[in-house]
Amino acid sequence: MLEKSLSWIRPVIKKIHAYQVADASGLIKLDAMENPYQLSDGLKAQLQVKLSEADLNRYPDPSAKSLREKLSQVMAVPAGKSIVLGNGSDELIQMLAMAVADRDKDVCLMSFDPGFVMYKMIADFVGVEYVGVPLSEDFSLDMEKIRVAIQQKKPAIIFIAYPNNPSANCYNKNDIEEIISIAPGMVVLDEAYHPFAQDSYMDRLTDFDHLLVMRTVSKMGLAGLRLGLLCGHPDIIKEIDKIRLPYNINVLTQVAAELVLDNINELDQQAKMIRKQREQLLASMRGIPKLEVFPSQANFILFRVLEKNANEVFDDIKRQGVLIKNMKAEAGLLKNCLRVTVGTSAENLAFVAALEAAMTDF
Repeated sequence: MLEKSLSWIRPVIKKIHAYQVADASGLIKLDAMENPYQLSDGLKAQLQVKLSEADLNRYPDPSAKSLREKLSQVMAVPAGKSIVLGNGSDELIQMLAMAVADRDKDVCLMSFDPGFVMYKMIADFVGVEYVGVPLSEDFSLDMEKIRVAIQQKKPAIIFIAYPNNPSANCYNKNDIEEIISIAPGMVVLDEAYHPFAQDSYMDRLTDFDHLLVMRTVSKMGLAGLRLGLLCGHPDIIKEIDKIRLPYNINVLTQVAAELVLDNINELDQQAKMIRKQREQLLASMRGIPKLEVFPSQANFILFRVLEKNANEVFDDIKRQGVLIKNMKAEAGLLKNCLRVTVGTSAENLAFVAALEAAMTDF
């Protein structure tokens, strides 16, 4: 019976590798683009009181109305635009993909590679084609290839990570606006790292009815809550909301997120510290020989190991107690590349020391 049961699993699913999360036990964790700072003791105390008052025996507000209103205010969502919430941005990407998936049509989702892996994974989950247009050598948009791909494939949705993950750069605005102008369907600006880029297309929602902006509170310092939001024209958001599972934002997330957003200045100060630490870390890394360190407008830095093996450098850094991300690319734009999250000052110093040692140990 087991073999019969497994025979119903789609071949594309069997080929997929599950999303892997490295074990960071006992290590300085700089692999997942998390905010390294916790909430202040005062805010934690307020949060404990609020959470203790939550009605865990009742289902949460199914539309999270109060939280949506707070997010609209904090995120400066333009008047007349709507938002739908997801259990992290991943659920929103899946909801978008499910909304356009159609067995009777050749539907495709498009983005730019190397980019956020979940665009392709979710396309595979829902059974639609994923088209990843290769970026240029400097991780910029290759507009010649993009124009051809859009004309040929006519994507239902184009995802633009802004800044991009894993390259940490913001694409040229003229290129983005051209993509928006020639797109045959929706264009989603994925602004997960907005607190560190300090640049956004949120105010452009009033200029383009087919433009959507996606945000998350994860990189702001609330990764444990799993909360994302999608903003755009009410008619589009209404259709996406139909796919949202009932009660997808639990009561603890709603209570906690609303309280912390009432104290947004605390998160803003943390983002400011991270931006400052990023510049200091970039300067330190650029002083290490045999590294190619790429510019960053996010809370992480991509770098390429020159004349050495990135796998060995990664392992050496890990042995010294620091966990970063190994891109594990043998070819292409990410060949011999590693990625590090910007941590606290002490964490960054520990990483730089480990990196310097790893680069001289051969």
